[in-house]
Amino acid sequence: MVRVGIGYDCDVLVIGGGIVGLSTAYAITRAAPGTRVTVLEKERAPARHQTGRNSGVIHSGIYYRPDSLKARYAVRGAAEMVKFCMEYDIAHAVTGKLIVATEKAELPRLHGLVQRGRENGIPVRELGPAQIAEYEPEVRGLAAIHVGTTGICDFVAVTRQLAESSGAEIRYGADVVRIDRRPGLGVAVLTADGTVVRGRVLVNCAGLHCDEIARLAGDDPGMRIVPFRGEYYTLARPELVRGLVYPVPDPAFPFLGVHLTRGVDGGVHIGPNAVPALAREGYGWGVVRPRELGATLAWPGAWRMAGRHWRYGVGELRRSVSKPAFTGAVRRLLPAVTAGDLVPARAGVRAQAVLRDGALVDDFLIREGPRTVHVLNAPSPAATASLPIGREIARRALAALAGA
Repeated sequence: MVRVGIGYDCDVLVIGGGIVGLSTAYAITRAAPGTRVTVLEKERAPARHQTGRNSGVIHSGIYYRPDSLKARYAVRGAAEMVKFCMEYDIAHAVTGKLIVATEKAELPRLHGLVQRGRENGIPVRELGPAQIAEYEPEVRGLAAIHVGTTGICDFVAVTRQLAESSGAEIRYGADVVRIDRRPGLGVAVLTADGTVVRGRVLVNCAGLHCDEIARLAGDDPGMRIVPFRGEYYTLARPELVRGLVYPVPDPAFPFLGVHLTRGVDGGVHIGPNAVPALAREGYGWGVVRPRELGATLAWPGAWRMAGRHWRYGVGELRRSVSKPAFTGAVRRLLPAVTAGDLVPARAGVRAQAVLRDGALVDDFLIREGPRTVHVLNAPSPAATASLPIGREIARRALAALAGA
């Protein structure tokens, strides 16, 4: 599709109009003014998937292994996100949060989080039961830690502002169906409506479809996206919760467990649990796409992952199909809650990269090919970390552009 003598539509072509893709466009035009950037987004607006369907939490970075990309970018990104929201008058608040141990077996893990927070440069306060009540009168636990740098914001509004401020050309309704990459010439992308867009360098920020885009470009990503649906409720009595309350996470999984989040709208979200989705955009059990489900089942890593973690998965499935079971999980933190207090809310889907050996990719994963940069694992805390992630992707894309 690319021919000598045919002009390029842009210098850098970004696939994906979520917060990471638009942060990348924003970073490129700031680092190299005059660089022509085009963003292709298959939906009719930005932030329709992972970005717009999460808890809206600005994470502190306390959970992540020191020196990992998640730790470095989340700590830096949290401060930058608050500054960005202030600059553009986007709804946000630095609320702090509690991480609460409700069983004795969780106390060593809670102490481990204190140590990890200190290693990551995050201020942490340790609390006993009476001190928990000072922050959250209705929450019960044996011990907790208070993380003061956690916050909340409107990530959809952030994404729209990044799009506007980037100066990039944003093409919505542009579903990519074919990619022709020729290292000596550039990249041409065919969209479902028959449009061809040509660029010198391609950046893949396609989230739930990033592995498919990598293969269309001719690169083996070495992983597959296995989608996990996160199901939420809203709290009918939001006065029960003042801020953000989390359980102690299981370190074997990248999921944080069912937590309570008071958002910028004043409502309280509860969730998510994590169950396998039957489609990349499977926001309910009724959404099944056989081709996508078949691709997941054909990936050896999916079966190996299931073999290792089936007990954890059974618990998540039980909470998905049983509201009383979900309520029981919430009551561990918030005893006053009843099943009637939980109102179903829209779900999200996490794009989780799984390796062939069944390992869940724990860190952000960015790989490069000729004239391409692929973002292959960017679930939570990617929204929090989106500004520094965008700069790192921009650096790689501009280096590829310079060598093109």
